Amino acid sequence: MSAYLRPPPSDRLSGISVLGLAHVGDAVFELMARTWLCMQGVSKPKRLHGGAVALVSAKAQAAAAERLLPQLSSEELAIFKRGRNANVNSVPRSSTHSQYHTSTGIEALFGYLYLSGQTERLDTLFEVILKDNTICR
Repeated sequence: MSAYLRPPPSDRLSGISVLGLAHVGDAVFELMARTWLCMQGVSKPKRLHGGAVALVSAKAQAAAAERLLPQLSSEELAIFKRGRNANVNSVPRSSTHSQYHTSTGIEALFGYLYLSGQTERLDTLFEVILKDNTICR
């Protein structure tokens, strides 16, 4: 297995900035969304793209946070809050400041869980996000 796909040692993980965690978490979240769409049988590029955008947008991630927050451990909640409170330089026009900050918190959490090797927990939280989701169903 590649050294970049294995969880880093805990001392290296603790040295990654919260925005670094969010950067990785953004990719992890999008990969999970794309994988889920393919597993649902979506095969047309336009539907794949639209479904992915619907799941990974800041607005969608902020809505997902409402379902996730009650499920988080105190450690996970602390990482989410660090990500949410991070100083970001720009916010896309398609979302509010609040939505973008909340989505950064979700991405930081997903980045942390991925880098710490907690893939089962990632799956569990992603299932919470997908619950009652009408995309491609």
